[in-house]
Amino acid sequence: MLKKIIPGCVAVALCALAAAGGQAAPLRHDHPLIGTWQITLADGSCSETYHIHDDGSSLVTSNEEVAESAFEVADQPDTLGFYKHVDTIVKDNGKPDCSGEVTEVGHVATSYILFHPSGDLFLMCFERDMNSCIGPFIRVRGSTT
Repeated sequence: MLKKIIPGCVAVALCALAAAGGQAAPLRHDHPLIGTWQITLADGSCSETYHIHDDGSSLVTSNEEVAESAFEVADQPDTLGFYKHVDTIVKDNGKPDCSGEVTEVGHVATSYILFHPSGDLFLMCFERDMNSCIGPFIRVRGSTT
């Protein structure tokens, strides 16, 4: 998974809040994050696909990388509309992601997710503002998580 912002490119860093012991709390059945999402680099050279499950786990494919994580996400947005999301990588195949990096098992990252009113797009921000965001992440319809 891409972990940094590259000027002029879309970079990917979906990360979530992990609970103790790598176990995550389940999400409510209608949480807007549940589903399959995809983000593609601006030059079209690489895409990442995120399968977000209601049990607080996710499966991410990025270039050659396949990673699993445990996460927690706020049940409701804060007053600015952001959902706090923190993720811990619990398994990784050790192969390079779209940035050419290998994600370390145990890596924890916090982000803030802002959904488009349609529910079919979101931005991932590194702060609770629009100045540090990547995206859009686009919902993949017709796939199961």
